[in-house]
Amino acid sequence: MIDIKLLRENPDLVRASQRTRGEDETIVDTILAADERRRSSLQAFEQARSEQKSVSKGIGAAMGKVKAAQKAGEPTEDLEREAQAARDAATELSNRVKELEAAANQAGEVYETALRSLGNIVKDGVPAGGEDNFNTLETVGTTTTFDFEPLDHLALGEKLGAIDMSRGAKVSGARFYFLKGAGARLSQALMAYAQSIAYEEGFTPLAVPTMVNAATMGGTGYLDAHDDVYRVADADLYLTGTSEVALAGFHTDEIIDLAGGPLRYTATSTCYRKEAGSYGKDTRGIFRVHQFTKTEMFIYCRPEDAVAEHDNLLRIEKRLLDGLELPYRVIDVAAGDLGGSAARKYDCEAWVPTQGKYRELTSTSNTTQFQARRLGIRYRTEEGKTDYVATLNGTMLTDTRPIVALLENHQQADGSVRVPRVLQPYLGTDVLTPL
Repeated sequence: MIDIKLLRENPDLVRASQRTRGEDETIVDTILAADERRRSSLQAFEQARSEQKSVSKGIGAAMGKVKAAQKAGEPTEDLEREAQAARDAATELSNRVKELEAAANQAGEVYETALRSLGNIVKDGVPAGGEDNFNTLETVGTTTTFDFEPLDHLALGEKLGAIDMSRGAKVSGARFYFLKGAGARLSQALMAYAQSIAYEEGFTPLAVPTMVNAATMGGTGYLDAHDDVYRVADADLYLTGTSEVALAGFHTDEIIDLAGGPLRYTATSTCYRKEAGSYGKDTRGIFRVHQFTKTEMFIYCRPEDAVAEHDNLLRIEKRLLDGLELPYRVIDVAAGDLGGSAARKYDCEAWVPTQGKYRELTSTSNTTQFQARRLGIRYRTEEGKTDYVATLNGTMLTDTRPIVALLENHQQADGSVRVPRVLQPYLGTDVLTPL
């Protein structure tokens, strides 16, 4: 979530961000009003609690007078009435404190809910609009053409004995699949290739949980207006759609040491997505599925280093796609298509010949301090104070979508598929041949 001080001091900036996202800017006034109610309720509660402490001391003093009078053999009636009055006042005040505390808690919950409904502040230069309003930053390579009728990835995968959709549907339902033979080996090769690059680039590998609690899932923003997440009801856990979630939660409620520079992690994990709202889209093959494997990069850094780290993540993603010998473009994603946590996102989209368009393969987001504020992840500044870190994430590769692009772009007239040089050591061949 964003810094409430920023919202108080510069609400117009936040309103402008909401307009760029195409979202309701009146939420700013709703949050400011909730913040005011929260602060006034909390102040009233704290004042009453302070008064309660004074009254409690008065009871002790009154009782002390009664005991002293009793010891001296003096009359105690008036002193006992005074002590009882103090006890009655304390009881009344105690009830009032409980009421004010409940009101303060309720106001706090309303405020927290309202603040969490607000997306990150969009970076300057991010294009306004939705999915189709991106800016193309770079186009790499030329779109693939053939002197024969190309097959789509599913037809190629079936010829190679690499993809089996019917058995995936039989076992698990629509949008599930089996990768077998060359398909399974290609999946493993892609993940091994991605991890080797991550290691060369200085990322520390982690093996991460693929089920997380609500605090972690919500902390990353994936429960904010998301209906794409699987929940394991009897365990009250969530299946992650990216290892970004577990990587972000790794340092929850910690003060981490950034004196030596950013902390960079990578993980390969199984990912799960409902693909809600995508019914009727990409139903053929393995482009849009409920389960896949993905290698992710994740960075914790000082806020002032976030833009440079974001550029570096994009460089690494381009390095991966260059190695796969795929034509692709880099886009600056429009604000309405960012997702709530991201302040800026770059996508690398590979050319898919049979679709005649570019499709997303990798993505990298700068989430600034948005996730860290929710997860309580801080660092110590040079002045010795603590501040929230910035976090960034970047998809290196999934296994499914690159397989789509690789099969289609590198297919040959006889139905075989050329293997890019970087994958040949993992596959032990330079060509995949039909069965």
